[in-house]
Amino acid sequence: MSELSDILDAAEAMAARDDPMALATVVATRGSTYRRAGARLLIPAEGEPIGNISGGCLEGDVARIGREVIASGVPRTVEFDMTADDDAVWGYGLGCNGDIELFVEPSPSALEAIAALRDGATGCLVTTLTGPRAGSHRLEADGDQVTRIEEVNGERVFHEPLLPSFRLIVCSAGHDAIPLVRQAAELGWRVVVTDVRRTLLNARRFPGAAEFASPDPEAAATVLAPDGRTAVVVMSHNYLRDIAYLRSFLDTPLAYLGVLGPRGRTAQMLEQMGRLEAMERLHAPAGLDIGADGPEEVARAIVAEILAVTRGRDGGPLRDRRAAIHGEG
Repeated sequence: MSELSDILDAAEAMAARDDPMALATVVATRGSTYRRAGARLLIPAEGEPIGNISGGCLEGDVARIGREVIASGVPRTVEFDMTADDDAVWGYGLGCNGDIELFVEPSPSALEAIAALRDGATGCLVTTLTGPRAGSHRLEADGDQVTRIEEVNGERVFHEPLLPSFRLIVCSAGHDAIPLVRQAAELGWRVVVTDVRRTLLNARRFPGAAEFASPDPEAAATVLAPDGRTAVVVMSHNYLRDIAYLRSFLDTPLAYLGVLGPRGRTAQMLEQMGRLEAMERLHAPAGLDIGADGPEEVARAIVAEILAVTRGRDGGPLRDRRAAIHGEG
């Protein structure tokens, strides 16, 4: 949520100064595109936009449109179709040749609903794109979790699931946990560092951490209450503590459970617990096979694996992928 947090912070600062602004939101894509539906660009009346919708290819044009919307006060939808393979399209300087539809609105009230995410709210943001109610928003607490556009009573309506930040629990405050916490926080994840060594649990050591905890490892899951949007990495390097963390988290509804260290060590821990059958459910050793060496690279391998697992990908090279980059499968 780090990019969205930057947008929210900037919008709040502009609103406090009564500065006019517009918000461009990607509501639909087709083919190969840099960003997916839900990506946003906040456009001030003057100055550089905040956010990212195309890696820099369309931002200038969208900023111009956003300032026209600020001046008129009327929202609009705009489409950039780069699917034609001709000089005009490639002359845009685009790195992708897909189709992007954006909704550009003045004085974006959508951000008020999105700001509730900071308090852990969930739901579905419903935005009317066309018709007399274009630009109206409502947050449905029990809305479905499928991003889509549908037609309702002659109006096109964009449904966007809103979820709180992904959560990562790092079971160690050791030296090699520092880059993992930092890299996860840079992605906007809410990172919790847990360790029985309380003197290591501080913001100076882990400036990106959102929370610190020091429960007994056996009780870690009970205290931290992980859910389906939580990843846990066990990496204390202490054999008995790692067994205790594993025992605590093994049967919880996690998105990902990784264990640092050799596969044989993890298998030995599970065998000692009488749970050797759980080996295939774990990511052990944690991380993608990228030849990582040292804490920084190992952290990157772990973060990349968590992304792949939670998005249903195998982590292989994109050159071997036959479907669209952001497509299903």
